Amino acid sequence: MGDNGKHSDHAAAGTRLAQGSRLLRLLRHRWFDEHDTARALDGSALARLEQQVSTSERRHSGEIRLCVEAGLPLSYLWRGASARERAVALFGKLGVWDTEHNNGVLIYLLLAEHAIEIVADRGVARRVPQAHWDEVLAGMRGAFRAGRFEQGLHDAVHAVDALLVQHFPLTAGTANPNELPDAPDLR
Repeated sequence: MGDNGKHSDHAAAGTRLAQGSRLLRLLRHRWFDEHDTARALDGSALARLEQQVSTSERRHSGEIRLCVEAGLPLSYLWRGASARERAVALFGKLGVWDTEHNNGVLIYLLLAEHAIEIVADRGVARRVPQAHWDEVLAGMRGAFRAGRFEQGLHDAVHAVDALLVQHFPLTAGTANPNELPDAPDLR
């Protein structure tokens, strides 16, 4: 019975630790709000990012969507959802999946966790290996850790732009109809 007692104590301690970290995560996400988003990216930064996306989309047939969220909604926190799960849900909600050539890309930033995700539609995913997306994300993480959110998003748009120009260039005399808003989506 000695081993069972120890196992019970360890299991109870693990449960308390998990509950404590869940509570800390909940508090961290509730602490962040739209004011934190505005501090991270002021109006002029948002305008520069919007212009960068607009300029980029004149060079290829893809669509780039930026989304910056202060903290996860409570429903995501209660079930322990990841930033990736939220990014995939927003990919659908923002209609990034619904581009004519299936070449939309969502760049998602979750401020409460400094988490970043890139979700690419199937047309892009077929042509760009996951290792390349991991490199882009690694570059963004360094900028975000240093509090340079605009720079991290700028670098990500630049990297996605290069891939879309490579794989989905516009042919001479054609234009890319703007299927999605260029302005960052703030939540």
